[in-house]
Amino acid sequence: MQNDWPLAWLRERLAYVPREPGLFAVALTHRSASNDNNERLEYLGDAVLNLLMAERLYAGFPAAAEGDLSRLRARMVSEEPLAGVAGTLGLGEVLRLGAGELKTGGFRRQSILADALEALVGALYLDAGLEEVRRIVMPLFDERVRELPHPAQLKDAKTRLQEHLQARALPLPLYHLDTVEGEPHEQVFHVRCEAPQAGAASEGSGSSRRRAEQQAAERLLAQLTAGEARS
Repeated sequence: MQNDWPLAWLRERLAYVPREPGLFAVALTHRSASNDNNERLEYLGDAVLNLLMAERLYAGFPAAAEGDLSRLRARMVSEEPLAGVAGTLGLGEVLRLGAGELKTGGFRRQSILADALEALVGALYLDAGLEEVRRIVMPLFDERVRELPHPAQLKDAKTRLQEHLQARALPLPLYHLDTVEGEPHEQVFHVRCEAPQAGAASEGSGSSRRRAEQQAAERLLAQLTAGEARS
């Protein structure tokens, strides 16, 4: 593998000239293209990015509790924003992919782009250290950090429903799996959620029991808040 092929891209998009170009050649190589691929660098970059994002959010949200900071970080280092940053860099254009991934548009796939961005962070860390990663990579997330919602809005529906009931000294909701339809590879789960002492119940469905429960909780919470607003 030639080690200098990502150099022009690194200079243009990141204004960075690596000490070890081979690290970046590996970081931009998907496992479908070579056994010498970016999976190990992805592992390292994930840890580095989590640390730097935790640092950034800790400083940027001084009033947020630990759980809120964890939810914010989980949002920021999830597949969608990572792939979005990778897209702004044009990272998909320089990825080395196998023939099958190229044919199916792997250079646009969110999971591949997100993994490659983490691998790129891992390569930067090994090549230049944590401070350079902070300087080069973290500004790429500035707009997304500014657009983060209030931490409470990141809580899933089951958590929000539980907190709603607890705040009113009511028992926790009950979830019942009613039916499961479809073939094993494409099942649909139907769940009922009840808050007996609040006199409310709802139903939800989804491709997993968890998703069905989340939908049912969302609907039940909407019922309860609407009822309170009318009273």
